[in-house]
Amino acid sequence: MRILLIASAFNSLTQRAHAELRERGHTVSLALADGDEVLRDAVARHEPELIVAPMLKTAIPRDVWSRCTCLVVHPGPPGDRGPSSLDRALQEGEDHWGVTVLQAEEQMDAGPVWATEGFAVPPGIGKSDLYRGEVADAAMKAVLAAVERFACGGWAPRPQSGLPVRARPYLSQGERRIDWEGQGTEAVLRALRAADSQPGVRDELLGAEWFLHGGHAEDRLRGVPGRVLATRAGAICRATADGAVWIPELRRRRTADGPPTVRLPATLALGDLLPDVPHLPAPLELPTHRRTWSDIRYAEEGDVGFVRFRFPGGAMSAVQCRRLLAAWRYARSRPTSVIVLGSERDFFSNGIHLHVIEAAADPAEESWNTINAMNDLVEAVLTTTDRLVVAAVAGNAAAGGAMLALAADEVWCRAGAVLNPHYRLMGLYGSEYWTYTLPRRVGAEAAATLMEEAAPVGAARARELGLADRVLAASPQEFAPAVTRAAVELADTGDLRVRIGAKKAARERDESAKPLAAYRAQELQHMHATFFAPDAPYHALRSAFVHRRPSGSTVARCEELSRLPQRHAHIAAHGQVCQI
Repeated sequence: MRILLIASAFNSLTQRAHAELRERGHTVSLALADGDEVLRDAVARHEPELIVAPMLKTAIPRDVWSRCTCLVVHPGPPGDRGPSSLDRALQEGEDHWGVTVLQAEEQMDAGPVWATEGFAVPPGIGKSDLYRGEVADAAMKAVLAAVERFACGGWAPRPQSGLPVRARPYLSQGERRIDWEGQGTEAVLRALRAADSQPGVRDELLGAEWFLHGGHAEDRLRGVPGRVLATRAGAICRATADGAVWIPELRRRRTADGPPTVRLPATLALGDLLPDVPHLPAPLELPTHRRTWSDIRYAEEGDVGFVRFRFPGGAMSAVQCRRLLAAWRYARSRPTSVIVLGSERDFFSNGIHLHVIEAAADPAEESWNTINAMNDLVEAVLTTTDRLVVAAVAGNAAAGGAMLALAADEVWCRAGAVLNPHYRLMGLYGSEYWTYTLPRRVGAEAAATLMEEAAPVGAARARELGLADRVLAASPQEFAPAVTRAAVELADTGDLRVRIGAKKAARERDESAKPLAAYRAQELQHMHATFFAPDAPYHALRSAFVHRRPSGSTVARCEELSRLPQRHAHIAAHGQVCQI
């Protein structure tokens, strides 16, 4: 079936919808909802049989939804309406939520329901993590059911008339405001988590106005409410009325005549404003009973070591890369036979930290330092030949982050993960030894295609291509336990030592044929030329990405994805869904 995806941004859910619908044999086109005329033109050019809107912030024009069935994903249960549905659900402490696929009509979020899916909201989770995890899983299940129902013909969507309506108007900064002296830790965390990536919580701190991004509980530190108590790994700890919270990132509020601002690690954003407070690093092997924040942890289960990391937005600065490299070296010092690298849920890694680079005094130099730090980390994984390495990809991975995963011996993906193993959209040749690891896994021809198409790849397709070795059909909360069980089983297999020996011999043969240093030098030659060329597209593309501005290539990119050759379905396109 010809499906047109329309979205306000090519975000994680839109990428997943694009990948999974194509995997099921549909011909999928893409258009960004940048005005009514853009949508009308896209409909006229692509002549879709169905329009699906995974993430839409604006209304679809009447002449479009009256001409073609338009299915809209709403991040709330039937009867829920408004642009701040998920924000309010988290701020109000909902423990169960849902996603509805409804048909676009005159009144937003009020059309008949084609499918709906509910899910439990895990405790202590932020909006962006929930959106990419449980919300995305429920949304895709509902979208696929709705698409099948439409394709079957004769299936009538359920009107919302008669359902109790719960209007959730836009959640303003006034309603998000934190009362540091009057609110306890749990209330503060609800406010922070409901706004973690966007829009943040506006607040006054150290004589300036900021947006606070992210929030994690602290179980020991106490102080005057609102005061900064300590720092750790770029985050600041602030006292609440009854405890304290860690805030990883800040963004300074832009003044009317000031330059755009970017979200940064909190200590970097504060700069000279940061008071003289203690720096309190967390131990790598943090006791499980502690309720505190750390972005890198190490744990062991049997003969398996787990290097777990979670960086906001999946981005990695030079400092973060070096800290993760130190954790990797620690893991290698331990008497294990398997090391698992990855987060327990959400992003694996999206590569270099473009926000930190954009804010640097010399973005070219910061780019160079960061890519070299990423390369050092990937090299350390590639040259770990005395044990087996598993990359646990709980969520999305892109660019250098995807190549970090491919440096492992085995890549285990959660079924909902999306990979973007390419660099072209940021105007980069790429590094992180991709010219070695990508062809090694998928072959030279497929590697070239992945780099050129620059399209999102779903987990099932990644398994077919050789980008992944296992796909775990687990929920976001169940992924880490499933990986632990599988890794312990792997460590207990009788032929593990034989596999490690064969791996070591293969690395030595590859090194003799072409040293890793040669791959690195060739890749970095391209990257250096780009980083230090003032007119290189990378600089404008990076700035547009960081400041959320549409770049001149946005429309062209949509057309590229719309022209991708249709994939043969590897999953049954029709089944029992028509009878639901």
